[in-house]
Amino acid sequence: MSHAATAPAHSNVPALKMGVPIPNGKLGMWLFLGTEIMFFTAFIGTYIVLRLGSKGWPSNPDITHIRIWAGGLNTFVLITSSVFVVLAHEAMNLKNYKLATKWIIATTALAFVFLGIKSYEYYGKWDHDILPGHVAESPRQALDKMVRELDAGAGLLPLQQEETKLNNQIASLKGKSAEGLEKQRDAVQQKIRDLGPVLTGYSKLKEQAKWGQMTLDEAREGLRTLKSTDGIGKQFQGVHEPHPILWGNTFASIYFLMTGFHALHVVIGMIMFGLIIGLGMANKLGAQHAVLVENCGLYWHFVDLVWIFLFPLIYIV
Repeated sequence: MSHAATAPAHSNVPALKMGVPIPNGKLGMWLFLGTEIMFFTAFIGTYIVLRLGSKGWPSNPDITHIRIWAGGLNTFVLITSSVFVVLAHEAMNLKNYKLATKWIIATTALAFVFLGIKSYEYYGKWDHDILPGHVAESPRQALDKMVRELDAGAGLLPLQQEETKLNNQIASLKGKSAEGLEKQRDAVQQKIRDLGPVLTGYSKLKEQAKWGQMTLDEAREGLRTLKSTDGIGKQFQGVHEPHPILWGNTFASIYFLMTGFHALHVVIGMIMFGLIIGLGMANKLGAQHAVLVENCGLYWHFVDLVWIFLFPLIYIV
């Protein structure tokens, strides 16, 4: 008696699927965020090393013009925006796509608020000239910076350079007609003569600062007096009072590097939200976009998390 082997049927067994059991788009976002974590970790690690290794690091908000309240307000804004993203994702799960669009619009509005507050902070740094390469880090550098800004405010150096340029052009003509150039030179020389009262008003302060014959307090007081002088004071309103900041250029470089890159990521997130808003406004947002909304939310939570690290490190510690 023979027994025939019967092969079992496998028609109902699902085919094996290799990989992580999540959508490819979500996996790609997690991998991307992993690289972003390493990116910002390098910045934060560099900041910690430089700060711990730099004695006398500027931490006084009155000196660095760090606005702690502005950073704290931005922290609240970003945390609230992350809540709105969660609500948008929940609305997508409930298939309420109009509500999801509204929550994304609210999130984008808060992103604009964040950038507006950050712009206010950046303007304060620009107004006080706390910019990389601009900060005086010693009393001597502070006086030299004031001298340069006094010259720029007086407007003498550009006129002298223009006069020299015209004189060289006239001399190169070697007897040829230079009537037009001579008229230009005469006009420049007249402008220099018109600066007489201005030059007289600031020359003493400039010379004393240039040769280190005054203290920083005396320089600040002299500059305030010059700015309040009728007729010429308005030309020197852009001159900054000499306030040296030890490690100021390093601080400014790190501040703008880390907050600037974070602001760039905020803008990228706003562009992503803009795509979702466009779909929602066109009534094209649907169940097929659930992963898109979730991925944008993951990215925005990362942006929020980075700021939660940056805020205490830069503003409070």
